[in-house]
Amino acid sequence: MQEEKEKKISELLFQQREEGFERASFDREIAFYESIGAGNLEMMRFFSSPLFCEGCGVLSKDALQNLKYHLVVTAALIARFCIRYGMTPEMAYQLSDLYIMQADECQTETEVRAVHREMLEAYTRKMQRVRNSKIYSKQIVKSIEYISEHLHSRILLENVAEYLQISEAYLSRLFKNETGMTFSEYVNHEKVIAAANLLRYSDYSDLEISNLFCFSSQSYFIKIFKKYIGMTPKVYKKQYRMPMLENERTAD
Repeated sequence: MQEEKEKKISELLFQQREEGFERASFDREIAFYESIGAGNLEMMRFFSSPLFCEGCGVLSKDALQNLKYHLVVTAALIARFCIRYGMTPEMAYQLSDLYIMQADECQTETEVRAVHREMLEAYTRKMQRVRNSKIYSKQIVKSIEYISEHLHSRILLENVAEYLQISEAYLSRLFKNETGMTFSEYVNHEKVIAAANLLRYSDYSDLEISNLFCFSSQSYFIKIFKKYIGMTPKVYKKQYRMPMLENERTAD
């Protein structure tokens, strides 16, 4: 029995090598799960991949069942990462059970993929609230959620104040009192943290990242990045870029 299993594994590995099959980047996969645990919608969306994409193993010969199996695996991993980042096990497993049951009832691949997208958004938004509710007031939690969802835009105090239906002066004081930073400092800090992730896990240039997060100029982006990270984007990329990405670029 064991010999038969080992033979099947060897045959599968041989077939994958012949077809040029490569697993998805492990570093990028970890970044995806950590972005959910951190409640970071922008980074979750950036690092997420379609359910069963290139680099994923086949778990069933039936296409629909294969998707469902991949969703179950993803749900289990997300639940464990969220528990690690502060979500209660009860909540994490309840969400996991909910989406696995929804997927089980799906009749088409499109329906399963829709459940998958909904699950990623739901877990990430829950983690936003879990992490922020421990230290911030309700208004600041909502402000932080707004900022997290608009990192690729120009975020102004007046926009968030209008969204919360409070005065700009009150929101400004509240932000400083609770976060220790001014509103603009907090926005820049969050954009820089997101930019640092892209420098580690993507091939985007400094200029592209500066434009992506709507900094006024590349030089201003470099200045703000150095303020919060302690080094320029170029130095940071050289020091912290994931080795696997370097290997992929060399192979190309």
